[in-house]
Amino acid sequence: MNSTLTSFNCVAKADAKILILGTMPSIKSLQQHEYYAHPRNCFWDIMGEIIGFSRNLDYNSRLKKLSPAKIALWDVIASCKRKGSLDSNIENESITPNNFTELFSHCPYIKMIFFNGQPAAKLYKKHALPTITEPFNAIPSLTLPSTSPANALWSYEKKLSAWQAINQIET
Repeated sequence: MNSTLTSFNCVAKADAKILILGTMPSIKSLQQHEYYAHPRNCFWDIMGEIIGFSRNLDYNSRLKKLSPAKIALWDVIASCKRKGSLDSNIENESITPNNFTELFSHCPYIKMIFFNGQPAAKLYKKHALPTITEPFNAIPSLTLPSTSPANALWSYEKKLSAWQAINQIET
């Protein structure tokens, strides 16, 4: 039997304009209490390139770099059961989505959602979107390639190029 996993709190200031959503933190991330903690996950490398900081910064310093860029970070799922770290192992019937109406009420300026991979987008549309009230349920979104090392079909360069779409949002 798989144990219930619980996501992290949202990293967001009230003036955020961009929301980046993953699915559920990996086992490594949950153990270290850090978003995207797996050393081969390139999320922080990509954010560093886009915003302008080094992945070598300590975790809290990296999180603080998101705020001036008007970026909020969270996961679609608040809790679920999953064996290992793969999104494909999430037990669908165990999913509880995060409270996005509450988030959007706290961060009313979010104008774009970027999904870190297709599973995040699919889970959001299936489990979270039906719970979100107007006008927040109409926020546009874009699915980006997963930064996970499991997404080996995309090179780092191709991932970075796709993620540059964040720079197209006026903050």
